[in-house]
Amino acid sequence: MNLKNVTVAGVFALAAAMPAVSAAGDADAVLAKAAVCAACHGQNGVAMIPMYPNLAGQNETYLVNALNAYRAKERNGGNAVIMQAQAAALSDDDIANLAAYYASLPAGG
Repeated sequence: MNLKNVTVAGVFALAAAMPAVSAAGDADAVLAKAAVCAACHGQNGVAMIPMYPNLAGQNETYLVNALNAYRAKERNGGNAVIMQAQAAALSDDDIANLAAYYASLPAGG
C-alpha cells in the first residue's frame, strides 16, 4: 500500500470497518487497532510521511496522555482534528494497549 495516497476519508473508512475488540492485552486486538494508526504513522510505528510523528519507541506514558488528551479534545492544532476522531473510537484498554505496543517497538523501526 502506498501511504502517500491514503486520504483522510480512507483512514476514517478503515477505522469504521475495524471490528470492535474488548479483550485487553490481546495481541490481535492491538494489531487491528494499530492498522488504523499505520495509515499515518507507518506499519512499524515509523512514519513514511514527514508531517506525521513516529510512534515506535515513544514513551508509553506520553502516548497514553496524548491519546487521552486527543479523546477529550484537549489537544488542538496541526492534525488534532484527525487524532481527535481516531482517539474518540478508542477505549481506555485500547489506549493502554496501543501505548504499550508502540513503546515496545524499536525507535526508527
